[in-house]
Amino acid sequence: MENSPAKPNVPALHMEGVAVGSLRNPDAVVAEEVNWTVAAGDYWALAGLQGSGKSDFLMLAGSLTVPRRGRYRLFGEDMPIYEEARLKTRLRLGLVFDGGQLFNHLTVAENTALPLRYHQNLAPCEAEAEVRDLLQAMELTPWAGRTPATMGRSWQKRAGLARALALQPEVLLVDNPLAGLDLRHTNWWLSFLDQLSKGHPILRGRPMTLVVTTADLRPWKGRARQFAILKNQRLLVLGAWAQLQAASEEMLHELLTEGTQTG
Repeated sequence: MENSPAKPNVPALHMEGVAVGSLRNPDAVVAEEVNWTVAAGDYWALAGLQGSGKSDFLMLAGSLTVPRRGRYRLFGEDMPIYEEARLKTRLRLGLVFDGGQLFNHLTVAENTALPLRYHQNLAPCEAEAEVRDLLQAMELTPWAGRTPATMGRSWQKRAGLARALALQPEVLLVDNPLAGLDLRHTNWWLSFLDQLSKGHPILRGRPMTLVVTTADLRPWKGRARQFAILKNQRLLVLGAWAQLQAASEEMLHELLTEGTQTG
């Protein structure tokens, strides 16, 4: 899919005074007065303990929920975007859910093909080559004809990534990619996201803007280039790893020494 070129000096994501609501509790707010800018090409790790609202934050960034207050823009356009006329901008952003959130009645190949069939009106045979390349990149070729229920969670997460990349978005939001993974799958995700950030062949070498959530900052040292922490209903934007290390020990202790991969 061809994407519109980014306008000079227009950030990929920009939030001003945003209040983020909770998906589980309509009356709750998980973050207040969020002021955050993601430039094209950034690679952010957004950390928080279980229950801090990381997934809620990412659902809003992915335009699945609406800001309670404030303004959120994607490439300069107000979000959320529902209008058909502005759909091209909305599709410049992709979202990978924790656990993949696949359709259980479809095979892995059919799940991956959904965005191509729905948004580009491709027949299954027309989408076959692109789906094949995506599944090969995710090491999912042996699972192509299987349904999600027959796969382990680690492979379901990769299938969710394949589906999110089908339309070749410019920005990718990934919720808890390392949650519940063994060392093999953890290393695969860290390496693959590095490649996406720098320009993976599956994206024709175009660098991707990334935002990942995590409960443990340690795996992202030397990989993500910007860091923020969601704590006490505030998004604390820290910047690079050096700024993160200079932050208060109390703020970071749990996320650098006892962080878990849940939440």
